[in-house]
Amino acid sequence: MLPRFPLYIPTKGRAASRLTSRALTEQGVPHFLVVEPQEVDAYQRAARGSLASVLPLDLSYKARYELCDDLGLSKSTGPGPARNFIWQHSIDAGHAWHWVMDDNILRFYRYHQNAKIQVLSPAFWRAMEDFVLRYENVAMAGPNYEMFVIAKDKRPPYTTNTRIYSCNLIRNDLPFRWRGRYNEDTILSLDQLKAGWCTIQFNAFLQNKARTQTIVGGNTAEFYAKEGTVPKSEMLKAVHPDVTRLVWKFNRHHHHVDYKRFKQPLRRRPDAVMQSPTADAMRLVARG
Repeated sequence: MLPRFPLYIPTKGRAASRLTSRALTEQGVPHFLVVEPQEVDAYQRAARGSLASVLPLDLSYKARYELCDDLGLSKSTGPGPARNFIWQHSIDAGHAWHWVMDDNILRFYRYHQNAKIQVLSPAFWRAMEDFVLRYENVAMAGPNYEMFVIAKDKRPPYTTNTRIYSCNLIRNDLPFRWRGRYNEDTILSLDQLKAGWCTIQFNAFLQNKARTQTIVGGNTAEFYAKEGTVPKSEMLKAVHPDVTRLVWKFNRHHHHVDYKRFKQPLRRRPDAVMQSPTADAMRLVARG
């Protein structure tokens, strides 16, 4: 069963790798690669035989993007303008939600009975969509990072009211948009949470994302290889100073966000159809 909503991957300088696109093609999921006009041909050649369609980015989204600093276009804007273009593209296509994800995700997992099982079915996406659509006050959802879910630890199937990183299912009729040259995932999450919306981070569904600065292309050369992680952490503290502080861990600077203040409950839709507790709502099937 294919996803209800379209999947988009903003990408730059990674026509040869296309990690997330390869993972989606292996699952049988059609998707869009959103690239700057000068890279359209390269991505179209590289994506032949896959389930990817290449969309050229409207560069006017860069000119009007809210960067949250005073440096203008003197340095890379990051992926935020492409993400706002994607948001509008999905609205224009008549969709109520859309998926947008980083271009360096290796694979996806179902976390089941303390085991991480790679998912090769598009049901991965449909399951999260169906869950989110049960509620009327969810703004954004997505799978947790595989590295943050330790197999021996007990985890609830999902966590509410926290940040959603790298693979985002977003409600289209929200008044928010992506902003910030750095940390735009966290900024958007906090914008939504402060307005009283809920987010859902799934622990039952996971993404295995390549670590920052390990894949050539993207923002690596333009941001982190030259600047490190200090500017991105400082920007988040400037935009959301009431919940953010700077910390040093894992031998580099990071930001720490206090999400404990966000306690809004999920509100179930009156017309939501709930499965019986004994119903076989999802089964794991070996691919032979």
